[in-house]
Amino acid sequence: MPETAPLTPMSLEQLLRRIHHEWTTRQRIFDLPSGRIWKPDDDVDLSFEFMGRPAATPIGPAAGPHSQMAQNIVLAWLGGSRLFELKTVQVLDDLDIARPCIDMQTIGYNIEWSQELEVDQSLGEYVKAWMIIEILRRWPPLAEHLGPDTGPHVFDLSVGYDLAGIQTEKVAGFIRSMGDASEEIERLRPQIPEVFGELADLDFPSAVADTVTLSTFHGCPPDEIEAITKHLVDEHDVDVIVKLNPTLLGLDRVREIVNDRLGYDDVRLVPQAFEEDLQFARAVELIAELNAYVTTRGHRFGIKLTNTLVVANHKQWMPEDTMYLSGPPLHVLATALADELAVALPGVLMLPGHDGQVQVSFSAGVTKENLVDTIAMGVRPATICSDLLKPGGYGRLAPMLRTLADAVRGGGATDLTSWRAGRLRDARDHNHRDLVAEHRDRVLGVDRARYSLEGNSKLPRSVEHELQTWGCVACNFCVTVCPNDAFFKIPTGGLEGLEGRQQYLVFSELCNECGNCMTFCPEDGDPAQIKPRLYLDEGRFDAAEGPRFLVGTGQAIDVMPADGADHHVPTLLQLLTSAEGLPLPTENGAA
Repeated sequence: MPETAPLTPMSLEQLLRRIHHEWTTRQRIFDLPSGRIWKPDDDVDLSFEFMGRPAATPIGPAAGPHSQMAQNIVLAWLGGSRLFELKTVQVLDDLDIARPCIDMQTIGYNIEWSQELEVDQSLGEYVKAWMIIEILRRWPPLAEHLGPDTGPHVFDLSVGYDLAGIQTEKVAGFIRSMGDASEEIERLRPQIPEVFGELADLDFPSAVADTVTLSTFHGCPPDEIEAITKHLVDEHDVDVIVKLNPTLLGLDRVREIVNDRLGYDDVRLVPQAFEEDLQFARAVELIAELNAYVTTRGHRFGIKLTNTLVVANHKQWMPEDTMYLSGPPLHVLATALADELAVALPGVLMLPGHDGQVQVSFSAGVTKENLVDTIAMGVRPATICSDLLKPGGYGRLAPMLRTLADAVRGGGATDLTSWRAGRLRDARDHNHRDLVAEHRDRVLGVDRARYSLEGNSKLPRSVEHELQTWGCVACNFCVTVCPNDAFFKIPTGGLEGLEGRQQYLVFSELCNECGNCMTFCPEDGDPAQIKPRLYLDEGRFDAAEGPRFLVGTGQAIDVMPADGADHHVPTLLQLLTSAEGLPLPTENGAA
């Protein structure tokens, strides 16, 4: 398999010009329609505190493909996310990740486990997103859709995977720069285009992130977890959350849930992963020890449930011998682990009925259907990945929040705290220990089918038709399931010689060939290779292979012909220069 070219982030100017152009021509931002932009309800307060910091909603993207690029973070914010667990950064920033790397055909598997950008690029992306959100909060054309108060949001760092790497100047400098991003902000400020000129002099807050979620991943020894946590607190003066693995449940319990109770006979566990990972008894000790250490130094400590689960790669659609399971079965595992920890650590966890100090975050198969019960457990926040990789993408967030707001309102409450208190009383009236136990009983009982093989065997729809460069069923799936916002569409109404409602194109520099668009495209073919592949960078264009288009300055377009592909240049020019097209590069190279 050929090596995949690295992601090439768009400049702040390019991103802001795209935002302005899309909104003024068709009321969309990065193809997210205005109807999917979240607006808070006046009568329901969904805010919570994340490690003592206010956030206006209890959801956001998990550390993964949806929190790596600036446009992804902005899309999640527009959808209603107010807590962003940024993609994990580590010292090794030139990883060669095999492709395809995401398989969402039924539940969820992946082989992608770290950032795909260089560390300084990650810093740039996170600060770009931070600045764009501050600009959009104050941009008059969006005011009606966002409401008078968008509420506070929090960026949470994620770093890994060993102490030696975190101590390097590369990672340490990244953590410091996220704590005080004033230098990066001033470097980026000149890129704010004239169309946002009235906001170019904003006083952007320089403290972008001062909390860290430590990704222990699989096989990280307990002594290493302890040492990293203490180092982050002592050296960087941050609050720390430790992400735990589902292997804490033990091989027998995981097998009983995944294979026996949920019926996933094809999921093959990896015993070695359970042997090498942190063990439950030591985890209970470690949580208590680290909470005491961190709090005596004036900081907060939390845990996150959970990482993905290492399993054998029985499907072989993706390369590698092992892969990482997510989605519905992981939700059950994470809930079962939360239940066991609540029993083992009475009065320690920050959950209704326990009233402890240790915050519990949650990330495992969260969907619109289970968000209400997940948030009721007391987790803060519930972060999302797998569900955003399904058709609808970021547009799935606002309906989640509306469902949660309806539940709070329906419970006779106006905020999450009082609503949870009422839910706890009801749960105990029905002989449940607490809300975690209630949800555990539900996912393994009345709602089991939602998480089982029988409820997750349906394949994405398909049609017997070969995907074409300039035509398709126009389902829009490639746009919404792309985790990098690489695909975009241009309406074709009124354009001579172009059929269909819209045409689909791909920014190749934002495409990492993850395979998700191919999974959900109902036609036969890979949209990332078949749809018109645009490049803004001449070096990347020259290094690539196959039919492709270089979008140059002054609306000039170069093409690498293949099978007569050069005759597509007029078609592409007509699309890009249409009223709802794309802002093309200027003479200085920015879009």
